[in-house]
Amino acid sequence: QVQLVESGGGLVQAGGSLRLSCAASGSIFSINSMGWYRQAPGKERELVASIISESTTNYADSVKGRFTISRDNAKNTVTLQMNSLKPEDTAVYYCNIRGLSGGLVRFGSWGQGTQVTVSS
Repeated sequence: QVQLVESGGGLVQAGGSLRLSCAASGSIFSINSMGWYRQAPGKERELVASIISESTTNYADSVKGRFTISRDNAKNTVTLQMNSLKPEDTAVYYCNIRGLSGGLVRFGSWGQGTQVTVSS
């Protein structure tokens, strides 16, 4: 079983920055994709950013130019650097990692979620 632990959320003023990190542990053979999603109150969970390889990334239009996703394959971690934060970025952020377990079974795991609140 693969577990994810997130860190780095908090309260910040508009225009500020936060850095989210997610570390995967357990029986992992390989990781294919790593991503960050968010869910604001009353809204559906949405993809914020994903990374497949060091050069293949995908961002929601609303965060392009402000957020940067990166991964450390050696440590099985994914990081989301969030700059120029806006009040509309307020949400619970979840990391998601997909790959193959040590038993070569596909897995998809979610983090516990971390609150990001941006005040105006």
